[in-house]
Amino acid sequence: MAPFCNPVLIGVFAPGMLREPRASAALRGFNPGMPSDASFDIVSEINMQELDNAVAQAIKEVTTRYDFKGTAASISEVNHKDKEITLTADVDSQLDAVKRVLVEKMIKRGVDSKCLDYQKLEQATHKTVRQKAKLKSGIDRDTAKSIQKAIKDLKLKVTASIQGEALRVSGAKRDDLQAVQKYLKEHPPEIPIQFNNYR
Repeated sequence: MAPFCNPVLIGVFAPGMLREPRASAALRGFNPGMPSDASFDIVSEINMQELDNAVAQAIKEVTTRYDFKGTAASISEVNHKDKEITLTADVDSQLDAVKRVLVEKMIKRGVDSKCLDYQKLEQATHKTVRQKAKLKSGIDRDTAKSIQKAIKDLKLKVTASIQGEALRVSGAKRDDLQAVQKYLKEHPPEIPIQFNNYR
């Protein structure tokens, strides 16, 4: 007896129709066993708007405070072009008091006072003293290398690469990245740092 053959089904399947379907473009090259590294950047930036606010508040206090009245005590507005602030006083001890006012206002506005790089004390007119504070932003090469070494000494499975005035820390485990951040918060460098660009 000849095998049964349904004529209706003959020719329904075109050549190649029973082949394994091709993977979609989105899945080609996907390997679930190899997750990509996570990363974040270590930067040193100044929120200039908040700094301006802090300086404005400091100027207001210095100009209205009773113990500063009739003296040369003053704080200049932020010089954005030269990235500096100028402080003036009658004597060194008064200048220190003016600095304290500025730092207190900066802390209240969330601006790290370590961004201030005080320059050499100068003798100004009318027997007053003057000192400029340069604004530090960006991580210089030596500090970047120091941070890079400290991260390496933690012996975590992370890499820290210098990217211009920032560092990028990457690793497979987010716990390791969090451990790096925790260490740097507990052992901060001499400049203010922030963490951003999480990936």
